[in-house]
Order: sequence, then C-alpha cells, then structure tokens
Amino acid sequence: MGVPGYAHPLLAAAEWAELTRPGIPLDWVVLTVANGPGDRPDPHCLAAAGRLVNAGVRVLGRVDLAGGARPLGEVVADADRYAQWYRVGGFLLDRCPADPAALEAVRLAVTAVRTVAEGAGTRAVGGCGRRRTGSGAWAGPGSTGRAAGTGNPDAYVVLGHGRHPHPAYADLADQLVTFSGPWADYRWSQAAQWTADHPPERFAHFVHGVPRTHLEEAARIARWQGAATVFFTDRPGGDPAGFGTTPPAAAGVSEASGGHSGAFESLPGYWDEFVSQIGPGVSE
Repeated sequence: MGVPGYAHPLLAAAEWAELTRPGIPLDWVVLTVANGPGDRPDPHCLAAAGRLVNAGVRVLGRVDLAGGARPLGEVVADADRYAQWYRVGGFLLDRCPADPAALEAVRLAVTAVRTVAEGAGTRAVGGCGRRRTGSGAWAGPGSTGRAAGTGNPDAYVVLGHGRHPHPAYADLADQLVTFSGPWADYRWSQAAQWTADHPPERFAHFVHGVPRTHLEEAARIARWQGAATVFFTDRPGGDPAGFGTTPPAAAGVSEASGGHSGAFESLPGYWDEFVSQIGPGVSE
C-alpha cells in the first residue's frame, strides 16, 4: 500500500495515527506540509513523520514538477527542505510529465533529488529540534543524531505520472504511478504492454470513488495490471491540489497527468476491509 498524502496531522490526526498500527501493509507514505515542505519545519509534521520512521515506514516528501514547468532550482530547494527537516527516505515527484520530450529534464530532477538526499547528513538540521539517529530512530535535540556525511544514498524515488508514460521513464526511478483517478475510469483501464517487462513492485495505482462492493474487483484489476502498490478509497475525487508555485491550471495538468486529489487526504470509509483485502501485497 502507498498512501498518496493525508491532510496535515492537525486535520487528520486519526489517519496519521492509524498508519503506525502494527500489521498495516505499507510500502511508503507521502508527506506534504504546505503544498510542499513549507517555509519552516512544522512540529506536527515532524512528529508524524518521526513516528512512522521509528515504526520502520518509508516516508516520501512530495515535490511538485508541475508537468515539467517548475525550474530545477525550485525542485531541488523543496527536496533539500524535506531531507534536512524531515529526513525523508525519498521523494514522490508529483505531476511528472510522461512524454519522451521531457525525459532528460526528469532525469536531471531525479539525479538532483537523490544527490540532495545523499548529502543531507553533512548539513545541519536547521531548527527541527529533533534528529534521526544512526539507527533510523528520531531523537531529541540533545542527541548527536546522524554522523556527518551519513546522508541517504538509497533515496527511493517515485514518479507521479498518473498515467502510463513513455517506457524509458521506468529507467529513471524506483516506481511509477501509472494510474491516478476515478473508479469509473479504472475499471475499464488497461496496462501498457511494456509494463509486462517489469515486476509489479515498479508500479503504483491510486483510485478514488471505489464503492465498497467493488473493492475486491479493484484489487483484482491492480493484480492483473501488475501494480503492487495501491491506494483505494470510496471518497469522491475533485480537482488535484496544486503544489509549489505553479497551480494546475497554469501548468495545464489534469489529475490524469498526476497530481493529488483531495479524495486521498482522509481514511477510506472501509479502511479495515481495505487493509484486509490488500494483506501482505496486492500482487501476491
């Protein structure tokens, strides 16, 4: 299971608390603070991320690519703040372009954010008040924290296309979001033929508006299409939230091209049933 990004912990306390419950089959959880990492460390988000890290859950910082419209410098700045303040284990590069013309730009972005993550251990955690120890646990300000130079060389990168991109994108990142949208579209969707050349762990699907009576069918579709990481909810969708400095309308990007729907900001009404349905992995 991949959690695309719950609302701020003050607004979704139950959602964030539920993620630390033993037995939840989580691949990763996305953290977004204020349409990105925000301008300063948020103590509530810091605490929520810390609890997940201590529970062994990979936390990803959401960085908006705005369909390729954001300057690389802004992308790097967002990634740096996530790495410094929240010690994330990787990044979701959301609203990622899918066409071959943008391949080189996305390649540069992926390389840049991985470099940021690797170097995070060499710089001070400005104003966080808590740091992650060498064992991965979070400690108070009196802790020595990570040793200098021990950044995260294995940052996990997910590309949030929201649809099937050009197959060469599979060479750039650890995982691709190849569907993000409503159940009405998902139930008739088909996987691109080239995805069969990759294991299910390389793909993720986010689907909203899934009726309880069709939850098993949704899991079956994900299995048939070879997507091991999923998030299904009965919450209705809406316009994707804009991130960073480029709103969706300006970037000309719809939910079908990635982007985060408000439907994913709260627990599905059938959360326990969903967790049971997914079990150890939808691909098994």
